[in-house]
Amino acid sequence: MERPTPPWINQIPEGAFVSYDPTYPTGKYFDRFERDEAAGLKYYFFDPTKHGYPKKKDYPLLIFLHGTSNALVGDLCINYTGAEMYASDEYQKDLGGAYILIPVANEYRDENENVVGFWNDEYIEPVSELIDDFLSKHTLGVGVRFLLGNSSGARFTFTMAKYHPEKFDVLIPVGAFEIPADGILDIFEDLGITLFYAYSKHDEFMSFERVVLPRLEKISSMKNSFVFTPDWTYNGDKGIASINFGIEMGQHCLMNEIQMNIKFDDGTPMDESLPGGLTSWMAEEIARRGKKRRR
Repeated sequence: MERPTPPWINQIPEGAFVSYDPTYPTGKYFDRFERDEAAGLKYYFFDPTKHGYPKKKDYPLLIFLHGTSNALVGDLCINYTGAEMYASDEYQKDLGGAYILIPVANEYRDENENVVGFWNDEYIEPVSELIDDFLSKHTLGVGVRFLLGNSSGARFTFTMAKYHPEKFDVLIPVGAFEIPADGILDIFEDLGITLFYAYSKHDEFMSFERVVLPRLEKISSMKNSFVFTPDWTYNGDKGIASINFGIEMGQHCLMNEIQMNIKFDDGTPMDESLPGGLTSWMAEEIARRGKKRRR
């Protein structure tokens, strides 16, 4: 199958090659996810106590917010959020067991085939209610709460934390150029919220140098923060990712690296700053907090 040449092909490092498909499996762990509804929204969830872990109250909770149009692909939404591999035995072991929750927006296509109903402020309270519903119906309680978002889900990660900071301990927006004002970041810091900010330097949707770079000094100065801004987005085969379906999105889809645990297929790290991958960073964050939620 002939693939289109990405427009940035002349910018990649000498000796690098382009990779057109993620190497992690798709659909392998769908049967580990259950389904429910709350506040007019559907959601998927993974329960570690049904996969070999004892019942207890302090497992971490990983909440994944999908990108625009991902609600339209059925169960593939589980994978597109970046959540699927976190239900694998390997990732679960790294975390000592973890709940996974995937809220699904009520998206649809209008008469012009435009996607309508993606994450916006109207979802703030329904998603908050959905989280409460999941916690009360499907858990005995949880410990550290991680909120991860991809693309428009990353923007909504910041939105949810702005209006409901009490619900989250760690924010991991991936591909969000709409960074909150310094005052909001100060509130996150004062409340003890950790920010893991991830954005590719060659993102096709917004200029890293113009929009993101001026804000990184502020993010880096926060007491609990980690900045992950790789030069290029890679697939597990060590190729630079290209996803060209009318609009090039390879570098914007940094969530592919998150799903790979920021490791190549051979187990080597994609970034020297994260030698054990994201699950190792998460485990360190959980240990730092003593498996307890911030108060």
